[in-house]
Amino acid sequence: MKKAVIGILAHVDAGKTTLAESVLLDTGVLRSAGRVDSGNTALDTHSLEKERGITIFSSQAVFRTVNREFTLLDTPGHVDFSCETERTLRVIDAAVLVISGTDGVQAHTKTIGNLLELYRIPVFIFVTKMDYSRKTEDELIQELCRDFSPDCVNFSDTDSDSFREKVAMCSESLLEKYLGGEDITREDLSRLIFSRKVFPVFFGSGLKNTGVEEFVNALDYYFEDKMYPDVFGARAFKISHDKETRLTHLKVTGGTLKVRDSVTIDGKTEKISRIRIYTGAKYETVDEAIPGTVCAVEGLSLSSSGQGFGFEDSFYSPYLEPVMKFRLGLPDDCDVKEFMPKLRELEEEEPGLNVTWNDFLKQIQIGLMGDIQAEILKAIIKDRYGVDVTIDEGKIQYKETIANTVEGVGHYEPLRHYAEVHLIMEPLPRGSGLVFRTQCSEDSLSRNWQRLILAHLNEKQHLGVLTGSPVTDMKITLAAGRAHLKHTEGGDFRQSTYRAVRQGLMQAESVLLEPYYAFTLLVPFEQLGRAINDIRMRSGTFNSPEEQGEMALIKGTAPVATMNGYASEVASYTSGRGRFGCIPAGYDKCHNSEEVIASINYNPEGDLENSPDSVFCAHGAGFAVKWDKVPEYMHLESCLKKGKDFTPSVNHRNLRIDDKELEAIMEREFGPVKYELYRPTSYKNNETANEPEPVPRKSWIIVDGYNVIFAWQDLKELAQTDLSAARQKLMEILCNYSAFTKENVVLVFDAYMVSGNQGERFDFHNIHVVYTKERESGDVYIEKLVKEIGKNDKVRVVSSDGLIQLSAVRYGVLRLSSREFEEEVDSVHEKISEFLKELKSNNPVTKLGEQAEINA
Repeated sequence: MKKAVIGILAHVDAGKTTLAESVLLDTGVLRSAGRVDSGNTALDTHSLEKERGITIFSSQAVFRTVNREFTLLDTPGHVDFSCETERTLRVIDAAVLVISGTDGVQAHTKTIGNLLELYRIPVFIFVTKMDYSRKTEDELIQELCRDFSPDCVNFSDTDSDSFREKVAMCSESLLEKYLGGEDITREDLSRLIFSRKVFPVFFGSGLKNTGVEEFVNALDYYFEDKMYPDVFGARAFKISHDKETRLTHLKVTGGTLKVRDSVTIDGKTEKISRIRIYTGAKYETVDEAIPGTVCAVEGLSLSSSGQGFGFEDSFYSPYLEPVMKFRLGLPDDCDVKEFMPKLRELEEEEPGLNVTWNDFLKQIQIGLMGDIQAEILKAIIKDRYGVDVTIDEGKIQYKETIANTVEGVGHYEPLRHYAEVHLIMEPLPRGSGLVFRTQCSEDSLSRNWQRLILAHLNEKQHLGVLTGSPVTDMKITLAAGRAHLKHTEGGDFRQSTYRAVRQGLMQAESVLLEPYYAFTLLVPFEQLGRAINDIRMRSGTFNSPEEQGEMALIKGTAPVATMNGYASEVASYTSGRGRFGCIPAGYDKCHNSEEVIASINYNPEGDLENSPDSVFCAHGAGFAVKWDKVPEYMHLESCLKKGKDFTPSVNHRNLRIDDKELEAIMEREFGPVKYELYRPTSYKNNETANEPEPVPRKSWIIVDGYNVIFAWQDLKELAQTDLSAARQKLMEILCNYSAFTKENVVLVFDAYMVSGNQGERFDFHNIHVVYTKERESGDVYIEKLVKEIGKNDKVRVVSSDGLIQLSAVRYGVLRLSSREFEEEVDSVHEKISEFLKELKSNNPVTKLGEQAEINA
């Protein structure tokens, strides 16, 4: 049976959960429908949901119709939990938007509409509570066309001429077809719905169960099925915990997911141990999940909301995010360090919490959408961990950006450490977020170091220098960097990267940003002057008022800080006739930045966790250099000359340096090489030729695993779908190579970024395999190994990485590029084939069999 995933969305108290109960009742999933006020609905199963009568957590149910199996995802309706709703939208095929017939299109309904438009999700609209509504269907359609979309069409009577005309007007091609006398088919309507050119509207009552059966039949009739590829893909949208079990809720978007299948997350492989299919609080376990299935899997410890598996990309940038920052207080007998992991677990379930420890203020800070979410969070912490926490009154979550382009330099060089990083920091338009790029030549800094720097940029929430708020709307480009052959470690680049960002911010013209609302204000004409004056007093901007009957409609934007609580004030001075609604409108320049900066009183140079200063070395000891003096001490030339635009350096990675030139460079830098480069016998002089043969030495070949995988075309293509399979294939290839050539092979895989990794060394048949430990790059390990065995044995290093090749020359061993090694391996395979062919031809048993075939 075909599978489809739908989400049901609405403003709080619009009747969404009641409608879901009626759908499950009509499709045979429930024997009797529950009621929200009785606390016995099938989808609101958490005790907090039953107590408050609202949906807090997304949940799912499965029901079947004539043509397909639907997975229904019930989402929270309260604005404080809209982040949970947004995460659900990433996996649904269509949305059911529930509108209250008594209240019409409300403020949060417009926020939901913006999300649906952002993710291009087709929408079926069901207007419920028609048994209590004083408005007619035509009046509600007019309101929907005005406040939601002009393409809303009543599907109650699809045989009428007015319906056909309305639908035909939504598409030029369909209009030509209609005017030509042709019928409008089901396929035509489905195409319009799923291209978001038509929003079908149905009417009824979830409580009285009227119009629900007709709506479900229409949903099944007009639904356009999605085509899924054969290759595996899945997307996670939620993390939850069932007692001690961590669950990853995901939708399979291609191939098949089976129990004990392996998935790769950030280069690490984990296995699926169990698959659950939920309906409310109950679930059944299955052995496999086919495309279109929404399930919860056990066994994944590294997954996160928005995680992509297989061919799916990960998605971590939400449209909605908390605009209020709260201080979370712990009891006196509760240790912060012990409790932080528990908060991280909650942050996995609700990424918007953004739990941080503010070392400057010595407090835990969390992001919340409002007071209701704060109350729910306190109840969850008490219920799950037995701790009574306090959450103070929220404060505005400010952000910072820059208004000009600067170059940030970070240098970290205490004794036996070294790293220098140059970053170009440029402002971006509002709402762009942070963008990280590299334009650094691989000739001056190897690709591995560059990737590490970009990882350090991405892993940290960088703070501005005005108020210590997170920075945003910037493009940070790695322009240059330098590492030391011996003394550089991964942690050195972390320090220099962080310091470079802060040093750049200290130079830049920083701008304080605050969150804004886009609001609509409906007031009687006699109160219009008061309303306009209020908006101006609150630093808002607005368009010309519009007339709506006896009321005036004002649309505009205003800071969140000034508009909080204004809805109750409107209700008061209009005697309940006025309506105020608002939706998030992103961040813009703070209206009272000087006042905010003075009240926070942040000292960027006193924030030792985010220092803008650098560390240099002289006479065997490190010393600190203030941020404004760093350009006088830095080792690399500035990439942003005064009066000149930044231009990326040219990548010369394809240029090759011959042995003599490379050896001369190394001798100038580090002195004469200690061991003679490998030379063929014909290059030896006569005196050397007359000397006795030296004692035979072991022959080693050290292979940079990931460099080879991404240099060999076959392995590279395999790695794009399954990196572990590419590693396995490379190990098998090298086993054959080692067996035939008698070379001792050491295969090194860089596991620098794998958190908690202790490293691993083992023998795979006849070769040695090494996974480096956390914070130990493959370059460093190979250099240590070359230094240790290169003195007495013949060693060749296989890598196209410039830093590893320089290290090989330094210790007098032979270097070999990944492409050259591929040719050598192919040659060995040909020799193996010829050997086997010859062995087969000389085998008496084989000859006897061939002679018997000839005689026959």
